[in-house]
Amino acid sequence: MPTTLVTGAAGFIGMSTAEALLSRGDTVIGIDVLNDYYDPALKQARLDRLVARHGDRFTFLRVDFADAAALAAALAGHAFERIVHLGAQAGVRYSIENPAAYGHSNLIGHLNVLELARARRVAHCIYASSSSVYGANTSVPFRVEDRVDRPVSLYAATKRANEVMSESYAHLYRLPLTGLRFFTVYGPWGRPDMMMWIFTRALFAGEPIPVFNEGRMERDFTFIDDIVAGVVAAHDNPPPDDGAAKAGGSVSPHRLYNIGNNRSEPLGRVIGLLERATGRTAVRRDLPIQPGDVVRTAADIDAIARDLGYRPTTTIDVGVPRFVDWFRDYHRL
Repeated sequence: MPTTLVTGAAGFIGMSTAEALLSRGDTVIGIDVLNDYYDPALKQARLDRLVARHGDRFTFLRVDFADAAALAAALAGHAFERIVHLGAQAGVRYSIENPAAYGHSNLIGHLNVLELARARRVAHCIYASSSSVYGANTSVPFRVEDRVDRPVSLYAATKRANEVMSESYAHLYRLPLTGLRFFTVYGPWGRPDMMMWIFTRALFAGEPIPVFNEGRMERDFTFIDDIVAGVVAAHDNPPPDDGAAKAGGSVSPHRLYNIGNNRSEPLGRVIGLLERATGRTAVRRDLPIQPGDVVRTAADIDAIARDLGYRPTTTIDVGVPRFVDWFRDYHRL
């Protein structure tokens, strides 16, 4: 059975990707440091679910991948053919409060994973980038060929740095790499710092919801199942080292893809769906736009559709109620 190393395995996308790989019969080694950026109990619950469903085909190692020596020691004796690098310090707004955490996890950590991939001569290393690399681009939908050298947050800058670092490794060492620019991921087992969770919690608690830019925001909300479908498709299709230009422009074995729902939704429409799913009426607290935020995101997914046959299937009309159902069940509401 093929074995994949998944970093950030206790995270939202990491757990969901590990679940998909395990469900089809693969073996997964998961690593995570289980930091307290948000409740570690949620991270542990995700890991417990993987162990309960898949037993010894899932191995978990608690380690900080930004500590090169600890990473090497933890993985000594463990073999794997591919890496899905989803671990990172997440969050646009938190990067303004704690920039050092982003340098540690997203820069040093990414370099360590590239070095690990090079040393192990893996068949493919997939890594998480972000729609935030597009900065304040006003030309939408965002295309992987667009300029991405004007980030509006440190988080975005670290994700763009990951792409540039990866390009150098693909060029120097012919290491097959694929960067995935995720667009506003939501769904069951999601993150408490994300809008969908914050609004749902507030609605059930009868508290006001914080509506930034007075609600004049649009996002390409992408359901977790569609994200995972794109990650697994990329996992199974390493870029060829054929000298041809790839998605994102590289002539080395390095591709860049957007993974989004391919439609931008107004914030007000999502609030309406949450109200219906929770049976509660939102009390809005209108606030100015936050530093680092952008008004609109929308993904052009032509490249990943062409190369990997990717097509999202879950609209917010379906996905939002599914998240609320999970939230209600998880919190026993």
